[in-house]
Amino acid sequence: MYAHPGCFPVVTDLAIWPVGIAVGAALKLALQVGRAGTEVLVAMVVAVAVHALLGWRTGLYQRRWRISSFDEISILGAVWTGTSAAVLLGSFLARLGGSDLPTSAVIVGCLTSLVLLFGQRIVWRRYWEANLRPDPVRCRPTIVLGAGEGGSQIIKAMLSDPKSQYFPVALLDDDPGKSRRELHGVKVRGTRNDLAAVADRTGAEVLLVAITTADSALIQNTSTLAAEVGLELRVLPPASELVGRMTLADVRPPTVDDLLGRDPVEIDLQSVAGYITGRRVLVTGAGGSIGSELSLQIKGFRPAELYLLDRDENALHGVQLAMEGRALLDSDMLIVADIRDRDRMFEIFERHRPEVVFHAAALKHLTLLQNHPLEGIKTNTVGTKNLLDASVHVGVETFVNISTDKAADPSSVLGATKLSAERLTALAAAETGWRYVSVRFGNVLGSRGSVLPTFLGQLEAGQPLTVTHPEATRFFMTIPEAVRLVVQAGAIGDPGEVLVLDMGNPVRIVDLAQQLVASMRPGTPIVYTGLRPGEKLHEVLFSPDEIGTTRQHPRIVHTVVDLCDPCPQLARATGFAENDVRSMISAGAQLRLVKHTRSSFG
Repeated sequence: MYAHPGCFPVVTDLAIWPVGIAVGAALKLALQVGRAGTEVLVAMVVAVAVHALLGWRTGLYQRRWRISSFDEISILGAVWTGTSAAVLLGSFLARLGGSDLPTSAVIVGCLTSLVLLFGQRIVWRRYWEANLRPDPVRCRPTIVLGAGEGGSQIIKAMLSDPKSQYFPVALLDDDPGKSRRELHGVKVRGTRNDLAAVADRTGAEVLLVAITTADSALIQNTSTLAAEVGLELRVLPPASELVGRMTLADVRPPTVDDLLGRDPVEIDLQSVAGYITGRRVLVTGAGGSIGSELSLQIKGFRPAELYLLDRDENALHGVQLAMEGRALLDSDMLIVADIRDRDRMFEIFERHRPEVVFHAAALKHLTLLQNHPLEGIKTNTVGTKNLLDASVHVGVETFVNISTDKAADPSSVLGATKLSAERLTALAAAETGWRYVSVRFGNVLGSRGSVLPTFLGQLEAGQPLTVTHPEATRFFMTIPEAVRLVVQAGAIGDPGEVLVLDMGNPVRIVDLAQQLVASMRPGTPIVYTGLRPGEKLHEVLFSPDEIGTTRQHPRIVHTVVDLCDPCPQLARATGFAENDVRSMISAGAQLRLVKHTRSSFG
């Protein structure tokens, strides 16, 4: 803010009126000693009094205006007009009474005051801008792409913050009509095609895209150009995300969403989440990336009770802190338990009697499960079966099993165990007729252990980025998208169905790596490590025998899995004999010695 110090503007403004009127009278050479001098003094007093009164009534001196801002200039103009009108009216009445002070002298005096009032503000504005201007020597020379409103605001912010790490050295804009534009002393030097030449001439280190309507194609293209020249890329958030005037805090590296450019799936959660409001809801794996976001969103739908189950006490600490702003771990909603423990699951379900269950607990790291297949069976298969049996036992009407695209035509232990969970969920639905469904989606950006945090960690540590194969592709979605699909599935899925989100075209992992390198640390090498056992070159969303249909939402596909015994598939994936797999599941999921309302299935 370029604020006037203390009472300085009041003093200078009130002093300007006598000076202006004196100058007007002197220029007209019409003053005479005696009566005319008295009339000039009276005009000065009237001007000072009226200006002071109007300035107080309009809030001109309440320190809420920026020097020379539109708001201050508008108010000052109104005060000057009112004061001039009062002085001119007094002069006119005085002339009728035989005054010797010419009206023209008063007019010149008012105009002189106008120039001085505005002029002193411009001087102060320049003085403060010079004091606030950052030192170019310690700043990073920055080329700003976009000579529109976004460019104007961000350049102004750079030049008015002495702590700014960016200093604008040039503007670029692809619009020929802006080729001669200059914003706050920074000139347009060409288009994106001139980036290399402008960067070389100015010694720039950063390229800032100041176009709040920029789409992913522009961001990707600009990222590539910046990488070729060796510039770091920065962007501004979309206009819809900006609140108030743009500041340097809005400048950020491009996100993966900026680079991938996939339009997020929008779902009207309010219209479909009625099955949650007023119900008892339990979330397994509640401390994980998906589970924690799911818990936060479910809380917004006002369930009667929300129970968060996880075997990791630190994860429960984190989710309670996010939900309540405190984490004393003393809430009844927090449940420490392992879904492998069948008796414990039945105990929890009988005590809390959930009506809706979201099952997000799982082991999900492909390579670890390839090396330890039995652990995958214990958690992803037997753990899911324990939950399903307990749900059937207490009459849970809606059960949403969170799966993965690796369950489609699986080639790994992870995929086989998650497919077995889908089949067990479908079997429970067939037995009960209740809404027991699975949700299948691809890689979740930002989830623990996913490729994005791995890449970001490697970049921060100055290490090469590791990619399995130059042609490897994956489907990507954001955590909020994944959670929306999970919540939606509980409302629109038919018993036994698998719901799959249309995630657009698969993305080459190396393309994602290159975009991150270009935007964050140009020159970082990419190392190919080779596909790991069980890993696919290209993921798919459906097995060959699955047929997808769309019904209630154009980007949510419904399919079904066969109700066959999951043991043969698990045996092929894990290398165990089929009878051994069946024994593992049977041993891990024995019926409790209590009366169940429905029999267990295997």
